[in-house]
Amino acid sequence: MTMRSINPATGQTVQSFSTWQTDQINAVLNQVESAQTGWAALSFEQRAQFMHNLAQVFRQQRDEYAHLITDEMGKLFKEALAEIEKCAMGCDYYAGHAQSYLMDEVITSDASRSLVVYQPLGTLFCIMPWNFPFWQLVRAAAPAMMAGNTVVLKHASNVPRCALALEAAFQQAGFPENTFRTLMIDAEQAEAVVADQRIAAVTLTGSSAAGRKVAAIAGQHLKKCVLELGGSDPFIVLHDADIEWTAKQAVFARFQNMGQSCIAAKRFILVEAIADSFIEQFKALVSQLHSGDPKADATGIAPMARPDLRTELHAQVERSLALGARLVIGGSFMGEQGAYYAPTILDQVRPGMPAFDEELFGPVAAMVRVKNEDEARQLANLTQFGLGGSVWTKDTVRGEALARRIHAGCVFVNGIVKSDPRLPFGGVKDSGYGRELSYHGIREFVNIKTLWIK
Repeated sequence: MTMRSINPATGQTVQSFSTWQTDQINAVLNQVESAQTGWAALSFEQRAQFMHNLAQVFRQQRDEYAHLITDEMGKLFKEALAEIEKCAMGCDYYAGHAQSYLMDEVITSDASRSLVVYQPLGTLFCIMPWNFPFWQLVRAAAPAMMAGNTVVLKHASNVPRCALALEAAFQQAGFPENTFRTLMIDAEQAEAVVADQRIAAVTLTGSSAAGRKVAAIAGQHLKKCVLELGGSDPFIVLHDADIEWTAKQAVFARFQNMGQSCIAAKRFILVEAIADSFIEQFKALVSQLHSGDPKADATGIAPMARPDLRTELHAQVERSLALGARLVIGGSFMGEQGAYYAPTILDQVRPGMPAFDEELFGPVAAMVRVKNEDEARQLANLTQFGLGGSVWTKDTVRGEALARRIHAGCVFVNGIVKSDPRLPFGGVKDSGYGRELSYHGIREFVNIKTLWIK
């Protein structure tokens, strides 16, 4: 199989790579497994120095990495810069907090001394997506490696240059040889790696379908896995929200990264009293977004990552319209080249339509009108997903009460859903299980071991 790096703004192939043969995969897995013992034997302070070095590499080569992200998956350059800075922050965060998160915990029992210790599992296999090609890997690898695990990466097939750049970054930061490696493999080969005895645990960020497949293989081989899967996040606007300000936040929440984010706002659930006003302001702001070169500062609409993803999204829009949704703006391909799709607003969206029931992974906003707050809660929870959500109201007490009743891994009140190294991140239902980030994330891939001494 050949992996191609294709610029989604132009449709031109930049570089092609052949997937590895079995002997190449085996050689790297042996090397990474062998390196793990020595890596785990280092002190937290020693591992932290390497992680701080990596943060410095990201900051020093920020523009280079951002250009690579934009060229390979189409992200606006200014958003790619922010992604690399977030990677540096994540590295520094775990370098500074890993030891306190994994300190021995003394517990009183019938022993003379009993305690819980946190020890690495071995080698972690990271299966990562293309939409945040650097950050998704860093937020999994940084805590896992600070805990003493080694890491192998299988990246999405459309971002092979990002995958290789990540390995080079670890090498430039001085990490011991083979503590982090990139595998140039396809999905079928990845299934075999999940099952491989040299792999101790697996983490995947991707679709629910991919999550089921990986979970089945990991379960068959009794391996720990963390799954961060799809989402259809509700963005609930109550009658007392500041509509002008909330509409501005909503446009960013939907169209950041061209809507290609698991935690992007996707279903805008609007109480009737403010629905018309909100949609009017939302439309006015969306109309001001201009497509163009994703590296230009003035560009607000970047290409989608691949033409096939644009085609799938358009089919979801067309099916929703056929079932009664109303097109407010957009709903069409843009430009003569590249994978551009017009920013789209669908009104009168209801359960039973793809725009409500499925994840819209692109620049399409679904407007759902409800009579009151209770119906808003019901429809927010009427989904197979449960990753994130947000509530917008001037009454924060009321907002928190509603947020507690939303079935999701995180709910923000008067704020856009985002990942933050200080807070746990993950989902429920078809959005997966397990947690990344905070102390919860670093404890996912350790042996929580009891010591009893008398």
